[in-house]
Amino acid sequence: MPSAKPRRSPKPQERQRDPERTRKLILDAASSEFAAHGYAGARTGAIAAKAGVNQQLLWYYFGSKEGLYQALTQQWQTRESQLVSSGTPLSEQIRRYALEATNNPDAVRLLAWGGLEYTGPSSDFDQERRAQHMQSAVDEIRARQNSGQLSADIDPACLTIILTAAAMATTSIPNVIEGICRVDPHSSEFVHHYAEQVALVARLLGLDPPEPD
Repeated sequence: MPSAKPRRSPKPQERQRDPERTRKLILDAASSEFAAHGYAGARTGAIAAKAGVNQQLLWYYFGSKEGLYQALTQQWQTRESQLVSSGTPLSEQIRRYALEATNNPDAVRLLAWGGLEYTGPSSDFDQERRAQHMQSAVDEIRARQNSGQLSADIDPACLTIILTAAAMATTSIPNVIEGICRVDPHSSEFVHHYAEQVALVARLLGLDPPEPD
């Protein structure tokens, strides 16, 4: 990642702005820019222009391009905690993540770009937290195996990866979807249909707890 630029103080008239509103404007613009171009291709000048602020404010609030990206990562962590609470069945988790292609498209594109630009752990700001978060899905799948609901031949970690990739498909392989289904892969109607289908596959695999008698 590029080295951090020195933090410069904004002009007095800029400091009089509502700091929370200014941060939100910058983060919204950054989310759009990073989602469109990835980390390497995103330009801080374009982010400042989209936000309607002086570029010095980016350094003042976030310190660097990397700091801005990390702030977006933290924003996604907050979103995830709201999206899936403890005890949510795996099929419903997958359905909700698939729906993020409509509800939070920039965040899904950021995750996809993170994979495309990945060169090792040092290039992934969220790797450790994400791994810990997804371990719960791995553990839940293993529990289904131990109870006899799921074949012991399946690798729980690999199945978790497969389901994650499936949830992101409308963002990561829209060309394949449009070629096969002859629909707009980004349309809300198709994303909702697809999310239900992915959840159905998870249920048919036996990934949810059995229904009480």
